[in-house]
Amino acid sequence: MEHILATWGYLALFGITVLAALGIPVGSEVAIGYAGVLASGQVVGSHHDHLQLALVIIVATLGEVAGSFIGYAIGRFGGRSLIDRLGKYVLLTHKDLDRAEGWFVRRGESLVFFGRFVPLVRSFISIAAGIGEMAPLKFLAFTLAACTIWCGGLAGLGYALGSSWHRIVTDFSYVGYLAAAVVVVIAGVFITHRLRQLRLERALAQDELD
Repeated sequence: MEHILATWGYLALFGITVLAALGIPVGSEVAIGYAGVLASGQVVGSHHDHLQLALVIIVATLGEVAGSFIGYAIGRFGGRSLIDRLGKYVLLTHKDLDRAEGWFVRRGESLVFFGRFVPLVRSFISIAAGIGEMAPLKFLAFTLAACTIWCGGLAGLGYALGSSWHRIVTDFSYVGYLAAAVVVVIAGVFITHRLRQLRLERALAQDELD
């Protein structure tokens, strides 16, 4: 990741943030932070240690917004037919879509804005907004505001840490291993619960047909 950013600079940052906004786990948080480190000029031997902090924030934000709009389009134009074909593979049903649409009718703005700051949720909130048919301009406004704050905070943190970046990231990685183990356990419980729900919904649907 660091080598790619040091070699390709803004182009790599844009591509990584687009992919991350689509839910692909490419480590955009680390990428944005390290781009801030490069902008600080404290990385020796980098081809792109001349990055500008303001441009790092702008490019990362544009990447996040571009990827978010792709996700929004997938949800908006794929919608329920997409869930019909692929929903069982990601443990989603039509009732989930009904709930999502209800949430966006009542509090879509806050979900899009604050969801950007929640790990995992931030990667899929755009698809949910598309499925919920949130107005495009409203989606753009709240997405742009949240992504600017998110990218600005991460890049600014990297810029402030400078040469201390690697040491702090290493320290956090140990905590990350423990957090990952907890997430795996929670995910297992969640998947088991969702499978039971899916079986129950399918059984009820079959009883109504009979």
